[in-house]
Amino acid sequence: MTALVDVQFAADDESIPTADDIAVWVNRAIDAAGSSGTGEVSVRVVGTDEMQQLNGEFREQDKPTNVLSFPAGDLSGLPDEAEQPLGDIVVCAAVVAAEAEQQGKLLEDHWGHMVVHGTLHLLGFDHENDSDAAEMESLEIRILGNYGVANPYAETRQEN
Repeated sequence: MTALVDVQFAADDESIPTADDIAVWVNRAIDAAGSSGTGEVSVRVVGTDEMQQLNGEFREQDKPTNVLSFPAGDLSGLPDEAEQPLGDIVVCAAVVAAEAEQQGKLLEDHWGHMVVHGTLHLLGFDHENDSDAAEMESLEIRILGNYGVANPYAETRQEN
């Protein structure tokens, strides 16, 4: 599947990847998951206030988080030629940067991980139980590893 990726920047930070870089990671995740056809994904990069509001509203957690995904579900009535919306991903730039620093990860690698993680959620993957988490993490590790990114779940710290 090739996705049309619409990226919106609602945070101003020089460390945020480009829209093209974000679209590449979305499509890498979709391809690795074996999805076929075409689709549309919206990615919104936000600050902590907006992410905290969304996390509170949708997950009842009064704090910002790194990434949220909102799958579109099945939409009927669209014209045959219309792109099927896969859903929306929201990434908090400040949380991703802070996590990369705390975990000793390269910032661009952590961004790739968050975008891949969010995309896999749109495709139906989750980590609600050990079996599902192992499947999702294994796929994330493989996707990232194919492009030179270290295992994001490894305990060792990377040099920046």
